[in-house]
Amino acid sequence: MKVILNKDVHPLGEEGDVKDVAAGYARNYLFPRGLALAYTDKTVKLFESRRAEIEARKAEKRNDASALKAQLEALELLIVMPAGANGKLYGAVTNQTVADELAKHEFKIERKKIELPGNSFKSVGRYRVHVKLYETQGADVAVIVQGQGHESAAKAAKVEKPAPAPVAAPAEAEAPAAETEASAE
Repeated sequence: MKVILNKDVHPLGEEGDVKDVAAGYARNYLFPRGLALAYTDKTVKLFESRRAEIEARKAEKRNDASALKAQLEALELLIVMPAGANGKLYGAVTNQTVADELAKHEFKIERKKIELPGNSFKSVGRYRVHVKLYETQGADVAVIVQGQGHESAAKAAKVEKPAPAPVAAPAEAEAPAAETEASAE
């Protein structure tokens, strides 16, 4: 069934695109949500009248993507994760971890648009992450994964523990009590 997309539908296409989809998909998903209209002479004329407006929005998205690309490529993310002495992480850096770190730098990027080589990083080091932006545009972001050493964690645990009470203190506490008993007799 031929439809004209009324809004951007990931991964199907963008507003104004003519697509051939399954009849059930169009009838049960696209039409009820207002994401597409049936391909008829009336809808073709409607979209032809809106063509300039749609192209202006696409040009704006391209410009925004190129500006975002410049900002992302200038950025160097530092991710600190718990790691062992050999540099192997306790866990892994995933696209969600990178998306959360980007959010801390005020970049709102979906985790699905972030591609990590090998799907995750499991050791400390420098990596390049590809971020899909718009159409064929993308940015490569430098990511540095540092490990929190287990030695520093052990030192922190020792500092937090209270010092044990001296052994002589309880014996000294009993001695004055014994003297008071002796003086009372």
